[in-house]
Amino acid sequence: MKTLLTSAFQMLPTTTTTTGSSKRWAFDTDSAPSDYDFQDLTGEKSATVDENEEDASIRDALKRELLLLSSVTNRGEYCSKDEQNILVDLVAQLEALNPTASPARNCQGEWDLCLSSTQFFRSSPFFQSLRVAVNDKALINNGFDLHDRASTPSRVGRVRQTIDDNNLLTSSVDLQVGVPLLPLRVEGTVVTTATMKVVSDDLAELQIVKTQVRGSNIPFLNEYLEDPRLDMPMGDLYQMFNGKVPVVPVKTYYVDEGMRIARDIDDNFFVFTRA
Repeated sequence: MKTLLTSAFQMLPTTTTTTGSSKRWAFDTDSAPSDYDFQDLTGEKSATVDENEEDASIRDALKRELLLLSSVTNRGEYCSKDEQNILVDLVAQLEALNPTASPARNCQGEWDLCLSSTQFFRSSPFFQSLRVAVNDKALINNGFDLHDRASTPSRVGRVRQTIDDNNLLTSSVDLQVGVPLLPLRVEGTVVTTATMKVVSDDLAELQIVKTQVRGSNIPFLNEYLEDPRLDMPMGDLYQMFNGKVPVVPVKTYYVDEGMRIARDIDDNFFVFTRA
C-alpha cells in the first residue's frame, strides 16, 4: 500500500502555499523525514514537570489568552502571521510549565479540539496514518492541501477525541458538506478508532482500527451508513496491502485537568480542552 499511496500522491498537481490559501500554518521548512522509529524521537524535546505552585497563575493566564485568541480565529484557521507567532509562543510556554508527570499516560477523557496549527482533519488517526504510510512530508502536505481546497464548500464542526481507560482512542469529526446546485447540506460524523500504546512519558503510538460515518441528517442515508458492514476496517486493509499497520507517533508535552496539547510526527500541534 505504501508504494501505491506514494504513487497516487505523486500524480497530484502541486500546490503553492500562500497566506490564506491553506489552513496549514506555513512555518516549517523541514524535508520529508525517514520512516518513524521510536529511537528517532529520543534525545530531542521531552516533557518536563513544573512543580512550582506559584506558576499555576501563570498557566491560567496563558490558557486564557490562548483560548481567547483561538476563539476569535476559529481554532487558528484564520490566524494572521503575527497571531500564529503569538499562539506558537503560548503553546511553547505552556509545554514548559506542564504540571503533570508522564503526560502521555494521563490523557484519558473526552476532549474537544480548540486550536490547531494545521488542517483540523489532520488530528484524526485516519489522516495521520496516511502521513506515516506515504512517508513523504512534501507529498502528503501537497495532497492534504488539495483535499482541503477541494472540500472548501464543506464545514468542519466539532472535532472530538475520547481516550478510554484501555487506551482506545476514538476520533469524531463533524462535517457539513454542501450539495452543488441544491440548497442542501449533508451532515455527518466521521468516526475513527485507533489503539493507543504509551511508550514513554511523553510519547504514544497509535494504530488505526476502523473508520465509519455516523449521524447523517438524511434519513435514508443515515440508515444506510449505520450498517456495520459499511465500516472501513482500515487496520485490516493496511495489513492486507502493506503487510503492517502504520505506527503513528503522538507526542504530549502538556496535560492538566482541563487542557491537553498533542503534536504529530511533523510537530503540528493540536490543543484540546476537556469536554
